This record gives sequence, structure tokens and C-alpha cells, in this order.
Amino acid sequence: MKKVFILPFLVAISFLTKAQETAPDHYIFSIYFGGGSYYIDAEQEAEFYQWLESIPNFKQHQISVHSHTDDIGSQVYNEQLSQLRSEAARRRLLKKGVSSERISIEDFGELNPVYDNNTWEGKLKNRRVDIIIKPELL
Repeated sequence: MKKVFILPFLVAISFLTKAQETAPDHYIFSIYFGGGSYYIDAEQEAEFYQWLESIPNFKQHQISVHSHTDDIGSQVYNEQLSQLRSEAARRRLLKKGVSSERISIEDFGELNPVYDNNTWEGKLKNRRVDIIIKPELL
């Protein structure tokens, strides 16, 4: 009877070990902004650089920058703000030696929100840039 309980436990441990041995298919870091701002403060910049350095060979991977805003203001204003935010993130990547050819940018503005813009918490979370690093397949 004990073998019935031990076997699933061993299978679970084996599965966890295999999952830990494989590299993730992508890494994501989000930088958050104040309302109407595209300024990246020193604390977030330091956290971003620390995260970036923790990814093996990050300069050799494809990097996508996805910029978002909340829905306050006009759609045109939010598109421009989104572009300014992604450019601020792109400059940080270039500063760390990432080739501009490896960086793609998608500015969503207020469109395609991940969080609910009908709540204050959702608006705060939608004011961000997501940096997505996808290791290239060998």
C-alpha cells in the first residue's frame, strides 16, 4: 500500500527536476510608470539591469518591447505616450549593449489592456512596458 503513495511522489519529483533543468521559453520584466510619464526611475532601472544580467547571453536573444497605457486621455495621446515609454526602455537595452536589430517594439497604447481599466488598480498596472526576451532556438 505504501508503494502506491511513494510512486506518484517519485514521479512528481522527477517531473519537477526535469522542468527545472530546461530553460524557459521566454523571460518577462515589466517597468511601471506614473500617469502621463515615460520616466524610468533609478530603482526600476537598477532592478531591470539586474534582471537582464541574470539571463544567460541576453545580448544574443530576440527582445520585444510591448508598451501600454491606461485609458485616461485621448487615444492619440496614449499612442504617443506608449511610443515614448517603449523608446525609454529601448535606450536602456542599447545602453547594456543589445543590438538594435535584436529589439522589436509594439506600442499598444490604451488598446489591448491586460488589466481592467475600470479600476484604479487596473489603470496602475496598465501603465507599463513589458520587456520579453525569447532565447533563440539552436
